[in-house]
Amino acid sequence: MNALIAGERFDFRGRTPAAPLPEVWRELDQAIWRWMLAHGADDITARVAAWTSHAEGQGHSALPLDRLQEDAALPRGEALRAALAQSALVADARQVSAHAQPLVLDGEHVYLQRNHRAECAVADALRRRRQGAIEPARPLTDDDLCALFNGSWSEPEARQRDAVRQVLGKRLMVLTGGPGTGKTTTVLRMLLGLSREHEATSERLPQLHIAAPTGKAAQRLSESLRSGADRLCAASQPLDAAWMPHLRAVLAAESGTVHRLLGNRGRHGGYRYRADEPLPADIVVVDEASMLDLGLLRALLDALREDAVLVLVGDADQLTSVGTGSVMMDIVQALETDPRGDLVRLSHCFRADVTLVPINEAVRAGDSPAFGHAMAAAAAKTAANGRRAATYHAVPDTAALRRRLVAWARSLQSALAEVDVVRPLAPASAELAAVLDALRRQQLLCALREGPFGATQVAATIAARLRAWDALAPWAGRAWYPGRAVIVTRNDPAARLYNGDVGLCVLVQGEHGEPVLQVAFDPAPDTAGENASAAVRLFDPNTLPAHEDAFALTVHKSQGSEYDHVAVLLPPDADSPLLVRQTLYTGLSRARQSVELWSVDASTDRAIGTALSRFGRLAERVVGGV
Repeated sequence: MNALIAGERFDFRGRTPAAPLPEVWRELDQAIWRWMLAHGADDITARVAAWTSHAEGQGHSALPLDRLQEDAALPRGEALRAALAQSALVADARQVSAHAQPLVLDGEHVYLQRNHRAECAVADALRRRRQGAIEPARPLTDDDLCALFNGSWSEPEARQRDAVRQVLGKRLMVLTGGPGTGKTTTVLRMLLGLSREHEATSERLPQLHIAAPTGKAAQRLSESLRSGADRLCAASQPLDAAWMPHLRAVLAAESGTVHRLLGNRGRHGGYRYRADEPLPADIVVVDEASMLDLGLLRALLDALREDAVLVLVGDADQLTSVGTGSVMMDIVQALETDPRGDLVRLSHCFRADVTLVPINEAVRAGDSPAFGHAMAAAAAKTAANGRRAATYHAVPDTAALRRRLVAWARSLQSALAEVDVVRPLAPASAELAAVLDALRRQQLLCALREGPFGATQVAATIAARLRAWDALAPWAGRAWYPGRAVIVTRNDPAARLYNGDVGLCVLVQGEHGEPVLQVAFDPAPDTAGENASAAVRLFDPNTLPAHEDAFALTVHKSQGSEYDHVAVLLPPDADSPLLVRQTLYTGLSRARQSVELWSVDASTDRAIGTALSRFGRLAERVVGGV
């Protein structure tokens, strides 16, 4: 067998490709092509299989047949369909229920078998949950809702009250909304209502689980629920004592990643909890559900009992998962198409400073002129952190980028100097939490990961600038130094460190008072209620799982986090496929107080004007059962 070189003709088991192989195919796509030929596929079917694999690599669960018309080596229209229908390696979705073939032809789409099975299974489970809704045993009255909202009955809270009232009796509830719209506030009250409803039907408090695709997001939800509970009890019209057992049940809920919830078996593959050994949970809340991919949602639905309540929470306008599918977006679309009271979209922003709201809304709506006006209006205002609320920097080339990075590194150095990051602290010192909090003051987010405008190189440039700081001279040439920010890139369940967790290298006092470098992380999700200074976790740098510098992150990695100040870097190449509306919206909406956009007009307009879409039929299946 000759070596496979994209774009060249070559022999494979005596066969010559009918046309050069596309240069965009990955090694995996080429391997799929070879495998199909080795198992008797004709040239057309093997080529379609490779393209379907390529589509999966871009996040699509299916590939529309009309997209294959761009390949001149394939037949058009009915000729292509006929060729696939005749192949023994392609199943017809209308005739076969359990496909053994590697490809499935379903309507105008072709699937890899596993994605077709997953999509159908997820749609079936969601439909059953929707159909399983019943009348609540103890519905919430207006007086109940008024009590849950501390005596308030304001118009801006109307959609929140709707969500709390409507969740009772449902097996599936979806809550979506942008930053500051009160999703966590609503979830807390939804859980209180669900707990009381469960007690009314089963005479016991429910088993509650709180999860998110990343540990950081799960931790933020746990912390927000605890803060919300404190406010409920400390208000001028505090929560009635009858609700306190349910509040305690909510605060006692286990929290962590979805993988941990399901009992991820690590190297062994699969999960502990599945259909034949369901998860012992009555109510499960998944935050940042836009990060769920098709496979993970299928595993979660498989593991849940039919009578368990699943609440999906997130911003459907954010970036979709890095994996296959756009499940949150698809589910919201399906539930809006077929309304049954199991979807509530929050829109009112409750933050005191709403300066950034018009910016985010303009991006979400794909309105470039409105975005320009919103940026200009915010630029005239000063945020609580003393910065201009919005700033636009033209970054057309690497020289302009270097200038911006010098200024950014200088600002980062000032933030670290302000918390005196080079001063050794006691391991249990309250100041340690304050130093760690410096990570949330500012963050640079990149649309790309690789290349001169990608997070990897940008983070390295910032690190090099920071290392020139005189205060760090004692650690010159060393990998670790006070102020180094890192992000974990591989799960370590034993240490309770997970992909996406961000830590800061700090100096602490050793057993004999000597300064020791440690990496500080926020408390684990299931310890978020402990004293903040005691719960900060310290690790020897040499014991960390795989990690990399976090001075710049991809927008994808930032999901589930918020920062006082955010800069979003877009590449100057307006043809970049990552310039989509959801990328810009997700990046800008991570900011609580102020934002910077580093871009050029063409890239900004391309991002705002291009909505991300992924091919598949999940929304269609949920609504119509196809």
